Amino acid sequence: MKVVILGGDGFCGWPTSLHLSKAGHEVIILDNLSRRNIDNELETDSLTPISSMGVRLAAWKEVSGKEIKFYNLDIAQEYDRLLNLLLDEKPDAIVHFAEQRAAPYSMKSPRHRRYTVDNNINATHNTLCAIAESELDIHLVHLGTMGVYGYGTAGMKIPEGYLDIEVVAENGERIPQQILYPPNPGSVYHMTKTQDQLLFAYYNKNDGVRVTDLHQGIVWGTDTEETKLDERLINRFDYDGDYGTVLNRFLMQAAIGYPLTVHGTGGQTRAFIHIQNTVRCVELALQYPPEKGERVKILNQMTETHRVRDLAKLIASLTNTEVAYVDNPRKEAAENELKVDNSCFLEMGLKPTTLAEGLLHEVTEIAKKYADHADLAKIPCTSVWTKDQKAGVPQLKQEVTSSSNN
Repeated sequence: MKVVILGGDGFCGWPTSLHLSKAGHEVIILDNLSRRNIDNELETDSLTPISSMGVRLAAWKEVSGKEIKFYNLDIAQEYDRLLNLLLDEKPDAIVHFAEQRAAPYSMKSPRHRRYTVDNNINATHNTLCAIAESELDIHLVHLGTMGVYGYGTAGMKIPEGYLDIEVVAENGERIPQQILYPPNPGSVYHMTKTQDQLLFAYYNKNDGVRVTDLHQGIVWGTDTEETKLDERLINRFDYDGDYGTVLNRFLMQAAIGYPLTVHGTGGQTRAFIHIQNTVRCVELALQYPPEKGERVKILNQMTETHRVRDLAKLIASLTNTEVAYVDNPRKEAAENELKVDNSCFLEMGLKPTTLAEGLLHEVTEIAKKYADHADLAKIPCTSVWTKDQKAGVPQLKQEVTSSSNN
């Protein structure tokens, strides 16, 4: 099929583009390269050396013999260009990664909050509106987040998008209904993803747009089978306090002997998925689209859950690194449980990649290889959720050696 990848230059978008291209799909990337510009703003960079888009695409053609088209286009601002491209290319599907993805970045300042809302919601709405106006039957696959649910489970597994309830009418009749699982966003970034859900539901109901919304856990790892084919294809490895995901940050910190920074008590339980599983899940979502007239399909894209301090202990025991408990910049519960239903992807044939020791070492080796690229001043998270929290480098509260964590 012909697939347009919005945000195809990013951490998840780039390996997905290569994976789908290798699988035989015609891939077109749309990206305004904003993530590279944010690196310039933050004065940081990927730990791994990222080639220019031109070099990446040329390398892929050289290695695979396949060509990926690229358009530098801001879908949040350039609606007419987006619509005309859809009319010209007539894609079968769109994969939507084109949203500012970091919760800490979305909370840095009022300007960053406004940018995240403007970019993310406009990008989603413009895409839906363009699909509807084009009158093409395009399946939209969107990368959402488990964070739309918040991080409490009320003693139950979080279902895949919908919650069965009963409404008691005035006459006492009990009427069964199914509603979107109540959202509970923990940041402005997560809030935009909850708004996406309402936009999807509306355009699905009103215009018949077919949508699959993937509620993804925290991604770890950096390379996939395709990005490992040539160093020019290497994927991003973010380690800074705004964009570095927690497990990748731990692995990078361990590789350079920097204490693993655990926020608060480390009692936060989060859902995780390896980047190789991310690209496979997108492929499966494209293979199993909702039927015309079917409601929005919501899938929980994760493979396992872990408590943050347990992850830190695991990495510390493998690498003989210290654990540092620091002030939590986020406004969140100190401890939480998280149980998630991910049966749909398992039934589609997903074979989960879990936190095997070998893979952890593989990512650590990548971090060691490029350790000289690291700017240690960028590791602490200095973006805070509320004005009464202390900005600046988090204060060290406790250090625990790896031997005491075994």
